[in-house]
Amino acid sequence: MKSYHILFLFLLFSSTLVQAQNQTSIKGNLATTALLIPNFGVETSLGKNLSFQADITASFWKSFDGGPLQLVMVFPELRYYPKATGQGFFIGGHIGGSAYKLQKWNYHNSDRYQEGFSYMMGISIGYQFYLSERWNLEIFAGGGNQQGFYKGYDSTTGERYDDAINFNKSGEWLPYKGGLMLVYKL
Repeated sequence: MKSYHILFLFLLFSSTLVQAQNQTSIKGNLATTALLIPNFGVETSLGKNLSFQADITASFWKSFDGGPLQLVMVFPELRYYPKATGQGFFIGGHIGGSAYKLQKWNYHNSDRYQEGFSYMMGISIGYQFYLSERWNLEIFAGGGNQQGFYKGYDSTTGERYDDAINFNKSGEWLPYKGGLMLVYKL
C-alpha cells in the first residue's frame, strides 16, 4: 500500500472521530516537526477516563546524510487517564504499522538501504499539561516490540545485496514514538 493511501485512510478515519464530538482533540508533534518529520494525531474521549487516539508520522526525505529516510507509521491507541480524559498522566496500549525505505544505522556511510514494512505492539506513557480551555501540551514516549520484514538493496546498482529469498526479518524491543504534542481541543 502506498504511503498516500495510508494517509488518506488516516484522514478519513480521523474525520469520523472529529464528527463524534465527544471532547475531541487534534495534535501536532513539535519535536518531530522541528526535524521535518511531521506527526499528527486525533484523540477522542470514550468516557471519563478512557480515550482513543490515532496518530500518523511520516518522513519524505529522499536522501538524508546520503541514505533514504522515507517512512509512514500509523498507531491506533487506547489510553487510560487516572484523573480524567485529557488531564494529567496517561498510559496507553497501541498496535501500529509502518512502511519504509531507509538506511539502518549500521549501514551508515554505505550504498546499502532497506525497504519494507513492520508491525509494532507496545505501550505509551505521558502527561498532558493544561494551558487554557482549548490548549494542552502533551509530553509522551512509547515503544514495544517491532517485527520488520524488509529487502536490502544497493543504491548504485539497484540490486538486492542480501541472500533472503523473500524478506529479511528482524524483531526488536525498541522505543519508536515520542515527543511534545501541542493539543487543540475542538
